[in-house]
Amino acid sequence: MSLSIIAFIKGIFAIQSSLKDTFKSVAAAFFGVQSESSRKRDFSQGKLSHFIIVGVISVLIFIASLIAVVSLVMPN
Repeated sequence: MSLSIIAFIKGIFAIQSSLKDTFKSVAAAFFGVQSESSRKRDFSQGKLSHFIIVGVISVLIFIASLIAVVSLVMPN
């Protein structure tokens, strides 16, 4: 019983680490500073669906921040 709980917890941390690595990779690629070794690692180990989801979320956040800055700068 305790081994299955430990395996479950390790799985959760692996998913969180993978998601964090995916966000880092997408951010680096978004700004054009991703290294060749990171790009190769992403293509060999990453899941396409994760990169698509994180990429779409990143673009939406970027567009929302641009809209917010423009609305603050431009008078009504």
